[in-house]
Amino acid sequence: MTEPIVVATDGSPAATAAVEWAADDAARKRLPLRIVHVLDRLPYDIPRYPIPDLHDHLSRSGGQILDEAERIARDRSPDIEVTVEMAEGDPVHVLRRRAEHAVELVVGSRGLGGFTGMLLGSVSTHVAGQVEAPVIVVRPGAATVHPEIVAGFDGSLESEAALAYAFEEAGVRGCRLRVVYAWQIPVYVYAPELAYDMDETRRVQEDFVADRLAAWRERYPGVDTVLDAVSAHPVTALVEASAEAALLVVGSRGRGAVRSLVLGSVSRAVLHHARCPVAVVRPKAPVEGETPQADI
Repeated sequence: MTEPIVVATDGSPAATAAVEWAADDAARKRLPLRIVHVLDRLPYDIPRYPIPDLHDHLSRSGGQILDEAERIARDRSPDIEVTVEMAEGDPVHVLRRRAEHAVELVVGSRGLGGFTGMLLGSVSTHVAGQVEAPVIVVRPGAATVHPEIVAGFDGSLESEAALAYAFEEAGVRGCRLRVVYAWQIPVYVYAPELAYDMDETRRVQEDFVADRLAAWRERYPGVDTVLDAVSAHPVTALVEASAEAALLVVGSRGRGAVRSLVLGSVSRAVLHHARCPVAVVRPKAPVEGETPQADI
């Protein structure tokens, strides 16, 4: 059975945007779409002050949310296979389990009810980078169509996984891929007794990333690839590039300039400030007995 794209919904504007994005991606990739709504009693379940018929109320509300999300997805992409599921429990735990059998997991940037504050907090730290499926965080609001995908790259295994996803997305969309490699000037460059050739440093950085991209360009000859090797903080470089992007793709962890890209301050900054959907991609675990490879 083909694994689906899974999208979480709670009826919020961000969740609606996530459903629309997931339906579009399912149509592009010719994959089934599974819409999940999680019943989370915890914010309402106070033993001393129980709410009568709480489960029935949440179930009815959840059913309406799923019906509306299914309608939106079918109107958006009539040819895709759509199924819905209502689950109960902690949203983070439920979504992590669903992601185990998904091509990708799509969530909104903010939610309502049991999802309040979750998607830029708990999901970004406990789902993104913690499950093997790519996690896409979508903001609400009217989306501007940009014919470009941006991928952050730092030479690590994690950023190689991000490149793989970004090239696949650019291939199915038929759009340009911009690879952003952010490097920063070493602190000792400001020591007056040390000579430092900035032009040579820039050439070394550009040659390094161009060499790493060569194999990817051979694998995806139909994808127009642009390299931006910039001397800047990675958050600044990625957020600025996201302004003209349909999707920003980052790895779950990095090294060098983008260390702890997703599970630390850089990831939170990117998720909060990026002006387009953000895909967080983790390297797949190697098969038992198989030697992991950093390069393609």
